[in-house]
Amino acid sequence: MKKVLYLMRHGETLFNVQGKIQGWCDSPLTTNGIKQAKAAAAYYEREGIKFDAACCSTAERASDTLELITSLPYARLTGIREVGFGTFEGEHEYLHPSREQRHAGYYKQFGGEDENEVRERVVKTLLEVMNKDGNNTVLAVSHAGACANFLSAWQDPEPILKKHRIPNCGIFKYDFDTESQRFFLEDVIDPVHMEE
Repeated sequence: MKKVLYLMRHGETLFNVQGKIQGWCDSPLTTNGIKQAKAAAAYYEREGIKFDAACCSTAERASDTLELITSLPYARLTGIREVGFGTFEGEHEYLHPSREQRHAGYYKQFGGEDENEVRERVVKTLLEVMNKDGNNTVLAVSHAGACANFLSAWQDPEPILKKHRIPNCGIFKYDFDTESQRFFLEDVIDPVHMEE
């Protein structure tokens, strides 16, 4: 049986605008972030997409985004929260190390997570969500790092991420095969720039 997962990033936040590292720490949606979430809601409406279930990370920026898209009751799940950056939380983004260092588990020494941990928890959580009876079309609002690590569990993420930077409210549409327990990326959607 095939099911569909719409995994998306939250709307723009204050820390996004200020160029600050935002993992487990949080900041509110900006006015623009609210507009982006409404653009995503309009996309789903236009496409006639109806959700059976919805979930988001425990961050308020994710739940606020979700609530602008659907009125469904939803679960807040720690398993799909952003990468934990340890003592780098709230610092300026220019302090991020190189991509190679990040892949090598750089944040672990500062009380954060390595990418394998992030990938494992996001995959485990979304498998649990998609395997629930009745969850045939699901909305999950998460974060750029979590989305990228989830993608890397199923395919080489680099060609996709080079072509599609993960914008605020960017959507990854996956088919989920219940037999093989695998996710297959079907589309990457930027509903905000569709409207421009």
